[in-house]
Amino acid sequence: MKQIKYVTPEEAVKVIKSGDRVHLSSVAVTPHTLINPMVERGRAGELYDVKIQHIHVEGDVEYANPEFEGIFVPEQFFVGGNLRKQTQAGYADYIPVFLSETQKLIREGYLKVNVALVMVSTPDKHGFVSLGTSVDATKAAIECADVVIAAVNPNVPRAWGDAIIHVDEIDLFVEDNIELYAHDMAPLTETDIAIGKNVAELVEDGACLQMGIGGIPNAVLAQLGNHKDLGVHTEMFADGLLPLVEKGVVTGKHKAIDKGKLVASFLMGTKDLYDFVDDNPMVAMMDVAHTNNVHVIRRNDKVTAINSALAIDLTGQVCADSIGIKHYSGVGGQIDFIRGAGHSKGGKPIIALPSVTAKGVSKISPTLLPGSGVVSTRANMHWVVTEYGAVNLYGKTMQERARLLTSIAHPEHRDALDKAAFERFGSHYHFVQQATKA
Repeated sequence: MKQIKYVTPEEAVKVIKSGDRVHLSSVAVTPHTLINPMVERGRAGELYDVKIQHIHVEGDVEYANPEFEGIFVPEQFFVGGNLRKQTQAGYADYIPVFLSETQKLIREGYLKVNVALVMVSTPDKHGFVSLGTSVDATKAAIECADVVIAAVNPNVPRAWGDAIIHVDEIDLFVEDNIELYAHDMAPLTETDIAIGKNVAELVEDGACLQMGIGGIPNAVLAQLGNHKDLGVHTEMFADGLLPLVEKGVVTGKHKAIDKGKLVASFLMGTKDLYDFVDDNPMVAMMDVAHTNNVHVIRRNDKVTAINSALAIDLTGQVCADSIGIKHYSGVGGQIDFIRGAGHSKGGKPIIALPSVTAKGVSKISPTLLPGSGVVSTRANMHWVVTEYGAVNLYGKTMQERARLLTSIAHPEHRDALDKAAFERFGSHYHFVQQATKA
């Protein structure tokens, strides 16, 4: 094991050169202790055309501001709220990619990583550190980067699985002590609760769950207290899962792979979540090449994948990354898990969304807005859930789908959707309406 020698953040980031691609570790472990002096080098005119690569980062993203145009070029695998305006204005950019393949772009050399800026836990007596709450594509970046710089932070939990790496894989070390970014669970709305109940009715005992963060996943989890022996194989989870673990609802005993393990690639929540993960052998923080691999996901039975969307048209095309031509988020792992759950024995791919936007616009529409990205195609669709019910589109015709989706739209928009379907499909649509009602 090498002797660890700490340098200042300013000294560490001197290895970054103009034209380099710099990978940042993600979400709660965004390494601002290293990002800030890199930005100062750009402000001082020492750098230009430095590509900043990451999935989603928390906190200030000064490097994406207009003043740094031509100096830093943000290229994201997922667009978070803190970079949305900059991306829509063109000061930051987005790489469309399935989350499962972010690591492939790095490992197979499509995106050469010159420098990886990461945050890790303190080394143990054997010389191992942990990537903590985010393994995602950062493991691949560490393997492939010319230089790896680590901010060693005692607040990073010692997570197991692919998160464990040896200090010999790191070139430069910086001391750090910042608190990890945390997100409290927002109060559930009546709509969240209604959607949660409808989704929970689809979850069987022994199911293997995939879910994200936010009101709908938390509302679903809140309804699962009487279920038995659920498993978890997901790209991420948050605090909403913890009560089910404590109650013994989540055991993972029926999983075919990673039996008994909570499998995820990144986490976002409160300090309670990070403390739960710390040195917990029940949690396996894994590379996205494992968590989001369709062939891995499908090996578990009853995979119940719960994802959301911005809009869905009457034929089942799902937009989850943009509002018209305005880019909003990303493809993420939706297709990875929709496909994985679809191939799982007894699996249920689910798209859950409110029936209307905050402004009352129907999220179920005759057609998607021009320029909208189709993340999940018609052929991918199984279950769609709103606060007004759940329908299964799998194996249904276009006209049957229109009728089913209209039935779970907001009541104020159903007549307009029926009219649009009639205009699209012709008079035969009336017979489909009657048959579906029957």
